[in-house]
Amino acid sequence: MKVKLLGYTADPELLCGAAALTSSRSGSPSELFEGIDLEKARQTVKRVTGYGHMTVVEHASFTFSLEEVSRAMTHQLVRHRIASYTQQSQRYVKYDTLKSYVTPPTVTANPEAQKIFAETLEHISEAYNRLLEMGIPKEDARYILPNAAKTNIVVTMNARELRHFFNLRCCARAQWEIREVAMEMLKQVKKVAPSLFENAGPTCVELGYCPEGKMKPPECNIEEIKKQFKSL
Repeated sequence: MKVKLLGYTADPELLCGAAALTSSRSGSPSELFEGIDLEKARQTVKRVTGYGHMTVVEHASFTFSLEEVSRAMTHQLVRHRIASYTQQSQRYVKYDTLKSYVTPPTVTANPEAQKIFAETLEHISEAYNRLLEMGIPKEDARYILPNAAKTNIVVTMNARELRHFFNLRCCARAQWEIREVAMEMLKQVKKVAPSLFENAGPTCVELGYCPEGKMKPPECNIEEIKKQFKSL
């Protein structure tokens, strides 16, 4: 798995700071943008988002490359609808099941399970290649490919949607692979726009309590989780 921040809105904190001031100042947005410095912008963003006015951070967008992740993971990812996605197509790209798949840690840790997993993928790979040799189009042969199949995807989200994504997918209850992806995405955006992602992370970091109720993992310690995400 590789996560790389490919690009983002220029001067995201200045832009969102100026946007936040626009609603309460008489000057034009362009004047406010030209006159605001980074420290003032960060203070403004923190104050306004602290009131719960999150629309101001929607003006900044971030684009990531997620590489060699599983189709199981991207099926979860694309459920976040306020985003743009471009994914490697199995219609056009021939797939090598034996080389390009993700193995869950629980399978790797169990020799018998790993043997079953590997043998199944070998059978799928043989069948996939036989279908192609028979002239079956890749777009039809792909129907037998597994959720473990690796893929590459480009995703763009604005800062508000990213924060919502982190709320759900950085949670200890999230599936392990998408949680690893979300954690790495959060690390990278905090480096370039810290004020937009202050206190970002699982919902409990912002609320101070776990909203999962009876489904809260017993090992979760909210204070420890807060420390973990503050240090990202």
